[in-house]
Formats: sequence, structure tokens, C-alpha cells
Amino acid sequence: MRILFASSEATPYFKTGGLADVARSLPDALWERGHDVRIIHPLYRRVRERRLDLEEEAQAWIPWPEGNVVVRYQVHRPERGAPAVLVDEPAFFDTAEPYAPTPYDPIAHGVRFALFSRAVIDYARRWGAEVIHANDWPTGLVPVFARVDRLGVPTVFGIHNLAYQGNFPPRILRRVGVPRHFYRMEDGLEFYEQASFLKGGLALSDRLVAVSPTYAREIQTPEFGAGLDGLLRHRAADLRGILNGIDTRDWDPATDEAIATRYDASRLDGKEANRRAILAELGLRDDGPFLAMVSRLVHQKGVDILIDALPDLLREPGAVAVLGSGEPEYERALARAADAFPGRVAAVFGFDDRLARRLYAGADFFLMPSRYEPCGLGQMIAQRYGTVPIVRHTGGLVDTVEDGVTGFAFTEPTPAGLLGAVGRARAAWRQPGWDELRRRCMALDWSWTRSAAQYEELYRSVAASRTP
Repeated sequence: MRILFASSEATPYFKTGGLADVARSLPDALWERGHDVRIIHPLYRRVRERRLDLEEEAQAWIPWPEGNVVVRYQVHRPERGAPAVLVDEPAFFDTAEPYAPTPYDPIAHGVRFALFSRAVIDYARRWGAEVIHANDWPTGLVPVFARVDRLGVPTVFGIHNLAYQGNFPPRILRRVGVPRHFYRMEDGLEFYEQASFLKGGLALSDRLVAVSPTYAREIQTPEFGAGLDGLLRHRAADLRGILNGIDTRDWDPATDEAIATRYDASRLDGKEANRRAILAELGLRDDGPFLAMVSRLVHQKGVDILIDALPDLLREPGAVAVLGSGEPEYERALARAADAFPGRVAAVFGFDDRLARRLYAGADFFLMPSRYEPCGLGQMIAQRYGTVPIVRHTGGLVDTVEDGVTGFAFTEPTPAGLLGAVGRARAAWRQPGWDELRRRCMALDWSWTRSAAQYEELYRSVAASRTP
């Protein structure tokens, strides 16, 4: 099949979260299964600065209210995996912050992704795509423009995080060329007197896919539905959950060049060497379990739950390291904790892929106290490295962590809930069965093999449903 995978981010071009990893690894997995897959992605400033080897495939005139916009389709062909089509139009995409407005235009980011969505339709037509897989609010207008431009290609819409909705004043629709009749409550973009790009994707795509089976169920409830649960219940027959995977060739402690000592499940002494190395690197004491967290520092991830739990957690021996960036109040609180508990707490702000790998390899436990987690990749990577996850059971964490078997889980998003799970984890640390627990984690198969086959089935089904 010819599958066009539309995303506002994908590694190695641009990344703010897990969508970027999925937007590379899923197309690659489908490519390896023999499909003709292309990623389509904006050519942002950061992409241009990478000076990739690009081949201009075509120019196109995209319909636009102020006059047609000329875009160039630049193709990047990596050594392995699916090619990427980078949509080049500097007036729209030459930005370091694609998801942010400009000082002079509060809806610039919406306009940017509206043009991208219409370019997706143009490229799908000229390339001969058999299905378009759009992802999250920046591509929510893809099924809208498919109708406007009379493209008879079915659309699948991926739900990676329902909380990010792309809601704009209704005036944006005239500016980007969306006919007024799409601004309606039923099967349209109207959402509490805003024009919601996300709702457009959810209402008008042929099929919907959430990034884990549990998240697909959760988003049909008021607690997790972010105001869209009614629509999702209405479309339940078209909604399914397929668990994300990880690239197990990239995430492999037996070959990872970023870690101190390479190891596998038969050589866990190598993991202990990584533990000693990262504790020394971060200036942390080696007198108890070592817990690590690699995350965006935002409310969703339960960072405040960990911060509030730290004084009680550190009454027992052990150390905690946090790597990430996000809300300033959380960064300040973690910096204060590192000062208050020298040798016990380390906080590193920003994102450093190589340091993240050393933490995955060296920690005893990996913390994910998320309030909600559509899928989560960190727990899968941790398990791959024999680092036992401690998670709040929600979303994809339910689908990937079995309490007491392949990690430790708690249900209430509170410091007490986290402390209870940490207490049970401490009781297992270096006790009989500890190595068996780590080996069970490492034996789990979170590759894309199974999930890619499910996506393949979904694409064939939606394509068949559109066949005259």
C-alpha cells in the first residue's frame, strides 16, 4: 500500500515528545513490511539548519484565500527506513517554535498547520496515496481539506494526546480557506465557540486510532475525554487502540554506545557497572535503590507528585535523578530539592539523549507517576534496559506494566500512592528474585512488529471501505 504519514514532528527532524518517535518508527516498520510509506513533515528552521541531503521532487501551488502559495516538496531518504517529504515554504515554516504564535499574530501556529494540512492533500493526490494517516491537532484539518478539495483518499486520525486541541477563534477558518459550513457542532469544528482542529480530525476522519487500548477506552469518559468524550462515544465503532512500540534496534543495551558498559539479560553485571558510573557522574550516593525519571516536567507527568513525595521517599537510603524540562515552577522545585538533599537528588534540565540512555541503563527503577499517559514509551525503554518501572496505572501504562511482575503500579495520583509503590519496589530490590524480575522486563517484546501488523490491517480495512 501507499501510505502517507502526516506529522508535525518526527525524528530526526523535530521533536517535542513521543509523537516524533512514533512518526519515525511506525513508518519504518511498515516500510520493512513492504509498504510504500512516506512521512510528510514541515521543513522548519531547525530542519534546514541540519543541512540534510535533500532532493526537490516538485513544486506545488496550494489554494489559499490570499492567493495560491508555492511550496516545494523536498525528499529526504535516510539510510534505513521510510523517506520523508519535507514541505518547504519559509514564510510559514521558518520558525524555531512551530507550536507557538508570533508576537504579531496570535493564531500564526494555526495558520501554519492549516497550510501544511492542505499541502498534505495536494501531495497525497500527486503521489497516489491509498491512505493518509494524520496525527494530532496540527493535522486535524487534513480530513476537512480532503472534502474541500474532493480527494477520495481515506483518512486515519491518530490520537496521541487529547489534551492538545488546537482551538482557535472561528475567524481563522476564513483566513485559511475552510468553508463556513464546517463550523458546526455536529460533525464539524465548533467546540465551545472555538474552531478546534482536533475536533475536525476526530469528527471527519474515516477511522480513529488511539495509541493504546486502555487510552482508547479512557478517552470515551468525562475524566479523560477533555470535553470530547461524547463525540468519541458516538464514533466508538470507528475507534480502536493500538499500542505504540519502540525501535528495539536503537534501544538496545547490548549495542548502545552511549552507556558505560554494554550488557544483556545474561550479563547483568554490566548493568551494575552502568549503575556505578551514572551515580558517580551525577555525584549521588550509592547506599540504596537508585530511581530515575526522564520526562517533560509538566502536570500530566505527575512531577509535582514526585516533588511532594521526596521528603518521605528520602527517609530511606537511596537516590533520585530527574532529567527533563518544562514548567518553571517544577524546575525550581527540583533544583531546591537537589540543594536540600545533596548526594541524594540530582536534577538536570533540558534534554540530553545520551544522558537519558545512561539513566535508563544505570537506574534500578524508572518513575512514571503520570496523571494520564496515552501510551508512554519511557516504561518500555526502561524495561528493555532491565530498569523496573514504577508507574501510575493509567492509559498505556496499564497495557505494559503488570504490577509485581514487570514493574510496580499504583492507582491514586497522590504522593501516598507513589510512596506505597516505591515501598514495594524497595522490598524487592536486591532480594531473591530481583534478577528474575529484571530479566522478565528485558524479555518483553515492545518492537513494532505486532503493532505494525495491526496498523496494516486497519489501513487495508479503511481502504476497502472506500472502494467503489
